[in-house]
Amino acid sequence: MIKRLRRKFIVITMCSILTVLGGIIGGINIANYISINQRADEKLDLLVENQGRFPPMEGELEKKLLPAGMSPEVPFETRYFTVVLNNENMAVSADIGRIAAISRQTAEEYAVILQEKGKKEGFEGQYKYRAVTVDGGIMYVFLDCGRELSTFYSFLAMSLLISVCGLLLVFALVLFFSKLAVGPFAESYEKQKRFITDASHEIKTPLTIIDANAEVLEMENGENEWTAGIKAQVGRLTALTEKLVFLSRMDEEHAKIQVTEFSLSDVAAETIQSFEAVAETRGKKLQAEVPPEIFVYGDESMIRQMLSLLLDNAVKYSSENGTIRFCLRKPGKHVEIILWNTVSEIRQGNLDILFERFYRPDSSRNSETGGYGIGLSAAKAVVTAHKGKIHARSGDGKSIEFRIVL
Repeated sequence: MIKRLRRKFIVITMCSILTVLGGIIGGINIANYISINQRADEKLDLLVENQGRFPPMEGELEKKLLPAGMSPEVPFETRYFTVVLNNENMAVSADIGRIAAISRQTAEEYAVILQEKGKKEGFEGQYKYRAVTVDGGIMYVFLDCGRELSTFYSFLAMSLLISVCGLLLVFALVLFFSKLAVGPFAESYEKQKRFITDASHEIKTPLTIIDANAEVLEMENGENEWTAGIKAQVGRLTALTEKLVFLSRMDEEHAKIQVTEFSLSDVAAETIQSFEAVAETRGKKLQAEVPPEIFVYGDESMIRQMLSLLLDNAVKYSSENGTIRFCLRKPGKHVEIILWNTVSEIRQGNLDILFERFYRPDSSRNSETGGYGIGLSAAKAVVTAHKGKIHARSGDGKSIEFRIVL
């Protein structure tokens, strides 16, 4: 349990950090990309307005015509080219004087292909383009964004690399400090388990003496309601202490499970047979569907105890003159155990809360039937120790189904 708590602490911490870091890195890179697009659009706007060229930067007036924030050096640093197509989608002119990385033929092919696709604006490789209508046809203006995109991708890769390294470092620190964080809880939990075990052993001795004294009183004075009550309560306390010790043992990180292959069909049939008489005396019908030759790997004694706990719960809490159905099947590689019984009233939906320790939906009814609210917890502990799953649910509020997958 402590290991599961520590793992959950690490997972929650790392997911939180990853979410925040991912938001920061993603936000920065998205903002960077948007900024690149905005600057490219400003340049394209200026080129389109001036028929595919930057205005001459010969005087202060011309420089003031540049968009706010654009350096006067931009026209001299920017690489671009233009292609004019006629109405028949043929290139009639191309200006590649401000770029050396592309030939006239390639520039014309870019424009023709884009025009055939009907695209007027966007990216074609590292070139951002825009089409504008001119006399006699359409002019495509291509802006070289290679340096900006290269810088963007380099920053993206570097930020991701640094983020991964940072996450690994944080994971190492969280892994180290998580042990310190759960330390007090682990110590308290160990003390609690030790108290339960020690107290259970200490309680057994006086219970044994009380039971023996009741036997002596019955031999001397005969059985009466007082001695019968004493023996009944001793039996209840003995069963309670045994279940508490069992739960404490199952909570250990390395609970000892004697794994062998055994016939679950035989174990189920024997357990059901032992409850048939009990169910009949209480006016309840116990039906079973147990196919032969279903084998599982596990601790036979624990599985037998788990089945006994579930059947005992069904017999105790099923409705008056109710029905109990036990079904064992193997639809695939896993084995399914389904236990269904009628109840007087219960809320619909998921009922996994029943596996919580000492949870009792109807305290008065549990008192009448002798329940403590830990039988189902013990059953779940056995299933969990075998790496299985157990769930409880009610579909109609008048019945409950327990489904175990091993």
